[in-house]
Amino acid sequence: MPDPAGISDVLADLVAGRTLDEATSERTFACLLAGEMDPAQIGALLSLLQARGVTADELTGAARVMRARVERIPYAAPAGTVVVDTCGTGGAPKTFNVSTAAAIVVAGCEPEPGTIARVVVAKHGNRSRTGRGSAEVLAKLGVNIDAGPEIQARCLEEAGVCFCFAIHHHPAMRHAAPVRRALGFPTIFNLLGPLTNPCGASRQLIGVYRPEFVGLLTETLRRLGTEHAIVAHSDDGLDELTVTAPTTLGIVRNGRVTIDRADPVALGLAPARIEDVRATDESHAAEMVRAILAGEPGPAADMVALTAGAALVVAGATGSVGGGITLARDSIGSGRAARALERLAAISRG
Repeated sequence: MPDPAGISDVLADLVAGRTLDEATSERTFACLLAGEMDPAQIGALLSLLQARGVTADELTGAARVMRARVERIPYAAPAGTVVVDTCGTGGAPKTFNVSTAAAIVVAGCEPEPGTIARVVVAKHGNRSRTGRGSAEVLAKLGVNIDAGPEIQARCLEEAGVCFCFAIHHHPAMRHAAPVRRALGFPTIFNLLGPLTNPCGASRQLIGVYRPEFVGLLTETLRRLGTEHAIVAHSDDGLDELTVTAPTTLGIVRNGRVTIDRADPVALGLAPARIEDVRATDESHAAEMVRAILAGEPGPAADMVALTAGAALVVAGATGSVGGGITLARDSIGSGRAARALERLAAISRG
């Protein structure tokens, strides 16, 4: 078939071990998402990038294309309202949808005085190969995960949180979807998902499944103009801030990248085992989320408070993770978090 974009040359460069500059990556992924590459080329591209490891140039170029093609949510944040996302890459040992529960808790939070007026959460997510992705669990919690953009905007306005189902917001991904399923391993698209929020959130908490991705994503977010983000990977392999081990944090803020650590014990949280925060299936995960929102204490609730606390830091609702944990616990204890889920479910169903 014709090869006007030089995809064959791109693949030859990758086979030879060379990397793509940002412009070449952007051109290549524009071809992929326009349906101009055949399945063999897509499979080769994704496999070669995964085997060698993606660079910041390659990830930034691909993210620019994805952002240009996303189906956006028609929401304009009022003055003083900040939009955040708590989307992760997946691919790590599974717990119980911590970032989804944290998104609901953040929606019920009242920012510290003198900071911002309100935080809303445009929770980007998808299904999972494990059957326990954010889409499956939110559906179990009564949310219409297929709600359209206008309804999602209403959810943000009235509930403080919406679910952005990736398959609906990235229609051009249909060209890569069969190949991704056939490959069966994480690809660059796992990293691209958190970088392409449909509401344009420039403040994010992102969990990554490999430690080397902390620096990669923070540098990519810096290049993409992110205002404030935290990228997290725990010492025991989770793509979360966790109570089971210390977590490495890559922080990008106002064009600068730094690395920090979060120790749950130092933050006053009791240490736990991964088994204490693991769900067996989506029904169990939904039960755990409901129990947390009802005020049941324990490692799962601590992990959600920790994650929500970090999200509140990037939102600017507090100056410290410890302060964010306090706000998160108040959101749960006051019932505002549970009411946020109730409103999200009701509004999303129209």
